[in-house]
Amino acid sequence: MARKEKSEYLIQAVSHALDLLEQFQDNDVDELGVTELSKRLKLHKNNVFRLLATLESRGYIEQNKVTENYRLGLKSLELGQTFIKKMGLLDLAKPVLEELVDAANETAYVAIFKEGYIVYLDVVETRLTVRVVSRVGSRLPAHCTAAGKIHLAYMSEGELEGYYPQQELKGYTPQSITDRDQLKRDLAVTAERGYAFDIEELDLGVRCVAAPIRDYTRRIVGALSISGPSTRFSDERMEKELVPLVTKAAQELSTRLGYHK
Repeated sequence: MARKEKSEYLIQAVSHALDLLEQFQDNDVDELGVTELSKRLKLHKNNVFRLLATLESRGYIEQNKVTENYRLGLKSLELGQTFIKKMGLLDLAKPVLEELVDAANETAYVAIFKEGYIVYLDVVETRLTVRVVSRVGSRLPAHCTAAGKIHLAYMSEGELEGYYPQQELKGYTPQSITDRDQLKRDLAVTAERGYAFDIEELDLGVRCVAAPIRDYTRRIVGALSISGPSTRFSDERMEKELVPLVTKAAQELSTRLGYHK
């Protein structure tokens, strides 16, 4: 008996569902409506609606109740994060962190965003005696950290307000951003330039620079950051030395995760 080609086993409905999910890979697309999806997929609206309903019931798609459009759900994010873990994000990050510390001789971290907080997954410390205390495993407020701002900067306004429904934000030092509108302005600058600063916003005397880590889908899956005492992190050094080092290291790690511009 002749062996069948794998294409003969394809289930059309599953293929259409995956085609639908892939429509959200475009960086410029946060939400899509039934009409737009129907045009893109060349499927009748009723078919698209049934696909959306099925994916929504499993958490892979969710509907924005305000716009009535659809966007990726948390299950899609969880699946992507699982893939990254299986690829060994920390294993890939370790040599990049070590190279960054060798170049700058300051403490470097890799961090992820989780439920409105930043969690540092790994650290390589500076050889200098005066250093920042390691916070691996700690949950830190995203709006007061450079790594957190990296994640927040590329969120939609609706997502941002979901994490910060109140106008007033909690402050940790006199330098903390405590107004949501001010935070939005700061994040707009961060998104435009591609890196973030923490200028003593979480801890007095500590400064930090962070850049995004992207995976093969172009989505931000983490942040690479470098931090140290303010006495060593002058404005000039941060801009001329540390920003180029951090952004280069983050780009290298992103490439290892399959990201291409």
